[in-house]
Amino acid sequence: MDTHYEEYLLKRGVKPTALRLLILKAMTAKKDVFSLSDLETELGTVDKSTIFRTLTIFSQSRLLHTIDDGSGSLKYALCDEACECRPEQQHVHFYCTVCKRTFCLRDTAIPLIAMPKNFSIENINYVVKGVCGKCSKIAT
Repeated sequence: MDTHYEEYLLKRGVKPTALRLLILKAMTAKKDVFSLSDLETELGTVDKSTIFRTLTIFSQSRLLHTIDDGSGSLKYALCDEACECRPEQQHVHFYCTVCKRTFCLRDTAIPLIAMPKNFSIENINYVVKGVCGKCSKIAT
């Protein structure tokens, strides 16, 4: 396995086991958002519960962020190496109601909101729903 993946896991405090390295490599091959079932399909020999536990560890270690796009299935996207998943670093996601894909809009920051006294933000889920550019072209 590439030592870059091992170093990446170690920087986030994750022990680089063979399965974690395999799952991370599959995730980095994805260009955008993916689901548990996407990884299951790609890693057919790896147990679904192992993939899910690994995704949970990666999420807790800020290697990836989870996206609840309202589809009933959590989606995931790799974080940038500098990301600490603080609310001010989070970005908008877009869910296409036609092709059912979810996109990270990394250059579109979530507007910060004022919270009542004694409330603190830990995570923000901001999903815009509509028709993506590819599906808009098909519709016309």
